[in-house]
Amino acid sequence: MAFQVDTVLIHMPPESRLDMPVQSLTACTAPERSHRPPADVHLARIFVFGLTALLTSAGTYGMYEVISPVNVTWLQLFFAAVFAMTFTWISFACASAIVGFAVLLRNKAPAPLPHAEMGRTALLMPVYNENPQQVFATLERMARSLIWQGAQRHFDIFILSDTRKDPVAVEELQCFQSLRTALRGEMGVYYRRRADNHHRKAGNIADFVTRWGGSYDHMIVLDADSEMSGALLVSLASAMAADPAAGIIQTLPLLRNRWSPYARMTQFAGRVYGPVVAAGLAAWHGRDGNYWGHNAIIRTRAFAQSAGLPELPGRKPFGGHILSHDFIEAALMRRAGWAVYMLPHLQGSYEETPPSLIDLAARDKRWAQGNLQHIKIVAAKGLSWVSRVHLIQGIMSYLASPLWLLMLLAGLGLALVARYTEPNYFSEGFSLFPAWPVFDPELALRLLGVTGIVLYLPKCLGLVLALRDPDLRKGCGGATGLIRSVAAETALSMLLSPVMMLLQTRFVIDIVMGRDSGWNTQNRDDAAVPFAETLHRHAIHALAGLILGAASFAISWATFLWFLPIMAGLVLSPAVSWATGHPAIGRALWRANVFRIPEEDEAAATPVAITTVLQAAE
Repeated sequence: MAFQVDTVLIHMPPESRLDMPVQSLTACTAPERSHRPPADVHLARIFVFGLTALLTSAGTYGMYEVISPVNVTWLQLFFAAVFAMTFTWISFACASAIVGFAVLLRNKAPAPLPHAEMGRTALLMPVYNENPQQVFATLERMARSLIWQGAQRHFDIFILSDTRKDPVAVEELQCFQSLRTALRGEMGVYYRRRADNHHRKAGNIADFVTRWGGSYDHMIVLDADSEMSGALLVSLASAMAADPAAGIIQTLPLLRNRWSPYARMTQFAGRVYGPVVAAGLAAWHGRDGNYWGHNAIIRTRAFAQSAGLPELPGRKPFGGHILSHDFIEAALMRRAGWAVYMLPHLQGSYEETPPSLIDLAARDKRWAQGNLQHIKIVAAKGLSWVSRVHLIQGIMSYLASPLWLLMLLAGLGLALVARYTEPNYFSEGFSLFPAWPVFDPELALRLLGVTGIVLYLPKCLGLVLALRDPDLRKGCGGATGLIRSVAAETALSMLLSPVMMLLQTRFVIDIVMGRDSGWNTQNRDDAAVPFAETLHRHAIHALAGLILGAASFAISWATFLWFLPIMAGLVLSPAVSWATGHPAIGRALWRANVFRIPEEDEAAATPVAITTVLQAAE
C-alpha cells in the first residue's frame, strides 16, 4: 500500500509492531550470565593482553633507560607516561594480529555452516541524501543474486529514507518504482521517507523495528555503499537461524570500487592486512564481539528487547542521542545475554571507502564525536568487560592522535632543555662523583627499531599470508605487485599519518570545546579534489611542519633528522592530499601493478573493460 501522511511518504506492508524499551545505563535488569568462553578464546585473550602488558612494560623501561634521568623532572615523567599510553595502543594491535596470523597460518577449514530454515529477513537500506541511481542499482544486483539463489521468498528490501532534499526524494521514488517493476513481484520491495529524522540512522532503524519488525526474524542493516552477495545473505540467515543464542553475526566487509590512490591504498590494505586483523579479533572476542553498524545480521526481537538507545545527559557534543550507536547496541545485546560474534571467513561482503583524505576527514569528525561520547557509557551497569574494551578501543582510536602529538612536543621540549640548559653535575649534599646527564643514542635507535617492529609487524604478517595464497597473490599483481604495493602503502601511510594526527587532534579539541559535528552527506564520487582546495585545507599543516623543522634544526642536526619523517608529511600535505585524491594517478598506479586487489569493480574486472575505462580517462 502507498499513502501520504503529512510529509511522510510510505509504501510499506501492514505494520507488525514490536516494543523497543529504552535501556538504562545506570541499572541492569538482565539476568546474571555465567558465561565462560571456550578454552581457545580464553587462551587467545591471555596471549593478547599478556603480550600487550609485556611489550608495554619493556618499551616503557627502554624509554626510561634512554633518557636515563639523574634528577627526574616533570617533563621526563610526562614524556614517559605518554609514550607508555601510545606504545600500549600499538602493542595491543600487534598482539591481536599475531593471534590472527596463527589462526590463518593453520589454514584449518572452518566448520560448514549448519543448514536451517532461514525464516524471514529484512534488508534495510537507510539513505540520507544519497545518489538514488547508485543505491537502487546495488539493491537490484542484490535482489537478483538472491533470486538466482532461489531464496527470494525469505527476504524483503526496505529503503528507509531520511533524505531532506526534495529533488533527491523525488528521484528516490522514481528509482523505487523502477526497481519494483524490474523485479516483477519476485521480491518484496518497500519504501518509507520520514518527516522527522529523529536520532538519525539509529532512529531510522528503530522506527522500522517498532513498526514493522514483528514480521521478520532477522534484519541486515546496509550502508548506502554496501553490497552483499546472495550466497552470503543466505549463509548469514542460515547461521542465525541455527544458533538461537546469536544476537548479531558480523562479517568482514572488503573495500572496493574506487580509483583514487588514497582509496586504492585503503582497499589494498583492507584486503591484505584486514584478514589478519579480523581473524585475531574473532579469536579473542569469541561470542563477546562487536558490531560495525552494517553488513551484519541481527535477530530482530532480541534487538528490540535489549538495544533501545537512551539519551545521554548534558548538551551536545557529549550529550544527546548516541551517534556511534553500533558499539552500544552490541554491548547492550551482549549484556542481555545474546551472543555477538564474527565469521570473518565468509566472502561476499563489500563497502566503499572515502576517495580522498579530505573526504575521510569530513566523515572522521562525526566518528570522533560518536566514539568520544562513549566515555559516558564505558562504565554503564552490567556490560561485559570485553564490551568495555571495545568502547575503550573506539575512544583510544581518536585520543591516540593528541597523545602522539603531546609525546612529540614533550620530546622536542626535552631536546630543547638538553640543548640550552647548563647541566648541574653535582647534586646537593656530599658526593664523590659528578652526576653525568646521559642520553644513550644507541639505545634510542634500538628502541626505535623495536617500536617499528611492533608497529609494522601486522603488515608483514599480512604480506606473508598473501604471498602464501595463490589466488590473492595473483589478484594483487603477483609477488612483485604485492611487495610493491606494501612498500607504497607503507610510504604513503608514513606521509599521511602526521596529517591525520593533527586533523584528529583538532576534532578532539573541537568536541571538548562543545562544537557538534553535525550530519552531512558523505561524498561517494571519485572526482578529483582541486589543488587550491587541498592547499587551503592543509596550509596550517604545512606551516606546522615548517615550524617543527625550524625548531628541531635550531637544536641540532640529529634532532632535525629524528623529526624529518613527520616534517615531510606535514610540509608536503597539500601535494600528497591532492595527488592521493586524483583518480588518474590511481589508474596509473594500477598500470604500474600497484594497489591491485582481486575484488576490482565490475568495470575493471576484465582487460577489455579496464582498457576502455583507462582510455576514456585519458
